[in-house]
Amino acid sequence: MAYRKYKLVLTLRVIILFFALTILAFTITYLDFQTNLQLSLAILAPFLIILYYSFRSLYKFIFRRFYEMDDFFESVKYRDFSRWFNEKSGSEDIKELRKGFNEVNKTIHEINKEKEAQHLYLKKILELINTGIIAYNIESGKVLWINDAFKKTLSVPSLKNVQFIEKRNPKLYNTVFTKNHNIEDSITVTIENEKTKLLIASSIFQIKEESYKLIVLQNIESTLTQNETEAWKKLLSVMTHEIMNSIAPISSLAETLQTKVQQSISDPNEHQIDMNDLDTGIESIKKRSEGLLKFAKTYRSLNKITKLNLSNILVIELFENIKTLMFPSLENKNIDLHFEIENPNLEIEMDTYLIEQVLINLILNAVEASKEVKHPKITLSAQKNINGQAIIKIRDNGKGIPNEIIENIFVPFFSTKKTGSGIGLSLCKQIMLLHKSKIQVKSAENKGTIVSLIFYTA
Repeated sequence: MAYRKYKLVLTLRVIILFFALTILAFTITYLDFQTNLQLSLAILAPFLIILYYSFRSLYKFIFRRFYEMDDFFESVKYRDFSRWFNEKSGSEDIKELRKGFNEVNKTIHEINKEKEAQHLYLKKILELINTGIIAYNIESGKVLWINDAFKKTLSVPSLKNVQFIEKRNPKLYNTVFTKNHNIEDSITVTIENEKTKLLIASSIFQIKEESYKLIVLQNIESTLTQNETEAWKKLLSVMTHEIMNSIAPISSLAETLQTKVQQSISDPNEHQIDMNDLDTGIESIKKRSEGLLKFAKTYRSLNKITKLNLSNILVIELFENIKTLMFPSLENKNIDLHFEIENPNLEIEMDTYLIEQVLINLILNAVEASKEVKHPKITLSAQKNINGQAIIKIRDNGKGIPNEIIENIFVPFFSTKKTGSGIGLSLCKQIMLLHKSKIQVKSAENKGTIVSLIFYTA
């Protein structure tokens, strides 16, 4: 809008000047200076005066705007954006021009305030994070910026020049500052006579003609120690969980056998002990104890290629072992344990001790799920499907598994139990994978759960 007004006024002034020059030219042509010089000068004088003031006015009109612009650019040159141009004095076009200057200054001032606020915000964040950051001039060593985490990590005081570290600890200076770490790398440095492991990365950037280096480092010594401690805690929790799962049925069976022996000793006539039952029970305790030792050894290297002790096992024998182990403890809890098998001659190639561990885990899960059911029932069944695969199913009539968590039940350390380790089902899956087989779960809330062990190498 200011430019349009300026253009219009300038055009009018040029037109007026043009007409003044034209009239002057005609006047000079028709005047007779030789005959009557005084009269000719008297007639010409007013036109010359008008022409003079027209030129003078046009000159001032044009250059007054240039003066204002030069003044504005001078303030920009020295970054003086706080200056305010007077919008109330001067001609209309000058007022409009000054108003535009003020708008520009105001906008730049607001942008600078926002940038300053962002800079302070970013600086505060970088000061609070636990990652050490430093930026310094490569040539002079002068520190551009450093946060407390960096000083704490390298155990240095307020740092103004990195050459201080070169004098204090040349080896540390060479490792951290001299070498380039364009790719994230781990280094070991000695700080106050103690070796510390650091994760480090560096980058070079330029500001104007100066080259700077940015170094980012993180102390991972404490993190590694913490992770190692957590891993050991989880391992101990898992081992305790699995050992307790195996010891519980062994203890229950041993207690039952002990009761029968004591009754037989106190009253041999009334409570005659069945030596076959006693032998079977002791044999079950022996086998499960051996299985527990084998499990501990296998779990220790479960994430590696583990050699399984495979053999063709009759499923009916497997079920008999499980019945002997689990029946006493389930009977005390009034839980019915049933076994169903279509073909008594059904054999599966497996590591008996590990598969027993899987079945114990799954039965104990079924017991947990059936706590609030009036007539809890757990059924183990075995059959072959149309593809020739042997399938062992563990079915319960418990509370079932909610749909929103069923996909996570095989995730290590995922558990909905307050005292659970979250490793039972994960371990079952790993054991089945070692057998090159798989485990599947189907569940409906308030109806029950079916866990299927599908053996491809039947």
